Amino acid sequence: MKQTYRSRFAFVMAWVWLAFVALNVWDLIVRYNGKASLVALAVLGALTALVYAVALRPATVFTEAGLVGRNPFRTTFLPWAAIEDVTVSHAITVRHGDDRVLRLWTPMSSARERARAQRRGAATEQRGRFKTEPTLPRAEQAAAEAFAGKTHADWVGEQIRERAESARRRGEEAAPARTSWSYDAIGLLVVAVALVVAAIVA
Repeated sequence: MKQTYRSRFAFVMAWVWLAFVALNVWDLIVRYNGKASLVALAVLGALTALVYAVALRPATVFTEAGLVGRNPFRTTFLPWAAIEDVTVSHAITVRHGDDRVLRLWTPMSSARERARAQRRGAATEQRGRFKTEPTLPRAEQAAAEAFAGKTHADWVGEQIRERAESARRRGEEAAPARTSWSYDAIGLLVVAVALVVAAIVA
């Protein structure tokens, strides 16, 4: 079963940007006034290609066979058994064969999110037997304890580590990573830049 993790904030803001672009494109087409409209359309296209590359495309994907890290311009596949170590700071860093490192673009943790997670963890620890707090259902309480003091990136990093250890225990082969270029994102940027140049020169 495939599981995909990405930055919720970036994903939502990217779709907000696409809605904004759609409205502006409609307005520029309806009120077309020559070269200025062409340049504006080309600039919107270039910015949209950039938004796709850095906000919509990046994702961390769990598959049965391994970890897929989709960064703006490259996609890396790592078999679970090939993962040697996982560290989490503001981003998740996955170390694999020959001291190579894969830095995942998403999910990331900001300083604000980490501080909020630490406060949440401290609040969980302070709960006493006679506190007059509302009682959570067992499932919600287990989820709260699992996430106490952790950011989303911390939790995803733990899941990667656990899957890698499980694959090694099963004796799976630690095959090398496979990396490929993201031709869709690169193609979009090339086309968008070409449109901007053509609109300026025309």
